[in-house]
Amino acid sequence: MKENVFNKEAFIEDVKENVKNLYRKTLDEASQQEIFQAVSYTVKDVIIDDWLATQKAFDKQDPKMVYYMSMEFLMGRALGNNMINLKMYKEVKEALEEIGLNLDEIEDQEPDPALGNGGLGRLAACFMESLATLGYAAYGCGIRYRYGMFKQKIKDGFQVEVPDNWLKNGYPFELRRPEYSYEVKFGGYVRAEVTEEGKTRFIQENYQSVLAVPYDMPIVGYGNHVVDTLMIWDAEPMECFELDSFDKGDYHKAVEQENLARNLVEVLYPNDNHIAGKELRLKQQYFFVSASVQRALARYKKHHDDIHKLPEKVTFQLNDTHPTVAVAELMRILLDEEGLSWDEAWEITTKTCAYTNHTIMAEALEKWPIEIFSRLLPRIYQIVEEINRRFILQIQAEFPGDNGKVARMAIVYDGQVKMAHLAIAAGYSVNGVAKLHTEILKNEQLHDFYELFPQKFNNKTNGITQRRFLMHGDPLLADWVSEHIGNDWITNLAHIEKLAIYATDKKAQQEFMNIKYQNKLRLAKYIKEHNGIEVDPRSIFDVQVKRLHEYKRQLLNILHVMYLYNELKEHPDMDFYPRTFIFGAKAAAGYKNAKLTIKLINNVADVINNDRSINGKIKVVFIEDYRVSIAEWIFAAADVSEQISTASKEASGTGNMKFMLNGALTLGTMDGANVEIVEEVGKENAFIFGMSSDEVIAHERNRDYDPMQIFNSDQDIRKVLMQLINGFYSPNDPELFRDLYNSLLNTQCTQFADTYFILKDFRSYAEAQKRVMEAYKDEEGWAKSAILNIAHAGKFSSDRTIQEYVDDIWHLDKITVEV
Repeated sequence: MKENVFNKEAFIEDVKENVKNLYRKTLDEASQQEIFQAVSYTVKDVIIDDWLATQKAFDKQDPKMVYYMSMEFLMGRALGNNMINLKMYKEVKEALEEIGLNLDEIEDQEPDPALGNGGLGRLAACFMESLATLGYAAYGCGIRYRYGMFKQKIKDGFQVEVPDNWLKNGYPFELRRPEYSYEVKFGGYVRAEVTEEGKTRFIQENYQSVLAVPYDMPIVGYGNHVVDTLMIWDAEPMECFELDSFDKGDYHKAVEQENLARNLVEVLYPNDNHIAGKELRLKQQYFFVSASVQRALARYKKHHDDIHKLPEKVTFQLNDTHPTVAVAELMRILLDEEGLSWDEAWEITTKTCAYTNHTIMAEALEKWPIEIFSRLLPRIYQIVEEINRRFILQIQAEFPGDNGKVARMAIVYDGQVKMAHLAIAAGYSVNGVAKLHTEILKNEQLHDFYELFPQKFNNKTNGITQRRFLMHGDPLLADWVSEHIGNDWITNLAHIEKLAIYATDKKAQQEFMNIKYQNKLRLAKYIKEHNGIEVDPRSIFDVQVKRLHEYKRQLLNILHVMYLYNELKEHPDMDFYPRTFIFGAKAAAGYKNAKLTIKLINNVADVINNDRSINGKIKVVFIEDYRVSIAEWIFAAADVSEQISTASKEASGTGNMKFMLNGALTLGTMDGANVEIVEEVGKENAFIFGMSSDEVIAHERNRDYDPMQIFNSDQDIRKVLMQLINGFYSPNDPELFRDLYNSLLNTQCTQFADTYFILKDFRSYAEAQKRVMEAYKDEEGWAKSAILNIAHAGKFSSDRTIQEYVDDIWHLDKITVEV
């Protein structure tokens, strides 16, 4: 396999040609955005050759392939990562410098594609990159959201959602593929007719439909010429404008198809607090699933005659419950279009679909009201009803007389269609995403299913791609690692363990701390420019960046900051190492307490950052519009990684792994993948606090926790909580944070007060924070622990995770691409 040979002069010439052809300008007349587009198209030219060669390899080698189906793909910027994986990043940087261009500034022109929100979508992105790097055939299947979730603005401390128009300048790394468009149908009714052969055919009539049009994005493997495809679906009307309806005066009907298509792909996860939101979300799910399954079957049939052998060449991985309707859609096509019997279709489906569970939270396991599901997807609902009828018979045969089992396991029950139950009943594999998470699924949330299908359950601990989160996000550290142990870690992160011998090397420790300081300077500059806050890069950078949800306990973090501030005010001369607390998070638009927590963080920041009496010993920063591109800088700069979810609630986490790889120490509970991080690096190189998952589950079961006892007996905690409602952080509206106060103490407010045990874990957390401060004062000791964290991050590569999926679930064939 030959390397892509980089020709500097040809590259510069191509950039100039692209500027001329795209914008009718010379290079010195072009804007930075125009130069970004021109450079991207030049890089895309290189990718296209490998992409074509990969498709030829697919046709020739006929590998089994995975269709990774996900509502989210949080890809991050593509230009830099593509150049790294093409092994031309440094060469391009030097070539552009020769003509007076700065690659960092050019990369900054790229929007983050707004195709995801949090960890679920970022995991999908890492998985796609690892699949390509490891040489496996894969399609990512999702939706081409026009505006994604939202761009977060902070106005007067409140989160304000504004559209994220990431496509406004066009996106150079996508290709529209109208030749692979498919019709997707909603609503209407199903008519049954008997054919001449005596078979019953089901026909959907009087439906609305849209055209699903795929846009392909390249997923470039590292140094191997493999380019897999992210296939994201846009919706277009079947007919743009019904002139007949318009002429008759029915103006609404004239544009009905166009509106349906536009609404389907407008935003990620519409707010489903109301019926219209729920309907749209279900439509979105069926839209991309139906199009993807139709495309996968058409591709299979182009090369194979026998549909019964589909599982030998195709696997659908359902990333959480969102794509579970794929089970019924595959059945529909096999029954209604391929003419198979139920048993034949079920045999194929149950060997083709596999399910990843990403949550222990019951409310995140999707359930649809029958009324909505049956009205929007009438034929799909008929199929789900039949799957359910047969599944109940299976439960009754296995557990005779146990009606409780039927109630707990049925797919259609109590007026709802339960998507996780459908995925488990039909999938050939059910995996959790961290060791602890999988055990909790088997023993608690999904115990009934585990009793019925023990062979289906397995664990695949999540991972991250080191090529983005170390090579691209932290180039100083990446180069330092390579200088010490070579480059093998880039494609086999287990090799990074060789770094451990440098943990006690004084020179290496000093070099590491200097790199960390440079990364902190970079982030401090960003914070000054975007927040107007001066932060001290010599302070401890204590960071919590992730989706804002009550179980992730950003509230615990900011309450502790308030406590520290009170301590400093009461004891100005106390021994205190300066701290910078950095938050970044988006709250779902309809999630009131999450949005209120953002407001609290910003109000606390205003008070503390402007109090000169504490001499800058504490600074609080909320980074607006947290996203992959700024995340890379934050991980590189962090000293402390806040992973403080209530034990038993976080399925895995991957931010914890990114921080670890960048030499931050974990401050966390024994939850999710934290458990495995501590197993790898040792408790002495992390700061663990709080209740165990067993203790949390026991308290929940026994309902024996009363936060009022803590409030009454701990005056420090009481003072902090009273500051929520006495106007200390909101003088103009003392009642502003009443709902947060109530969530911690008022049993009328939630299922029981302090649902996520914030007060219960507060003292343990405060003690752990003291240990952090003492440890940081010992620079050599801190550097040793940080280097050991990096050296023990090998397990947490998404390459390892994907290889386990391949070995245990998908059984894919490796491909080789010749160019």
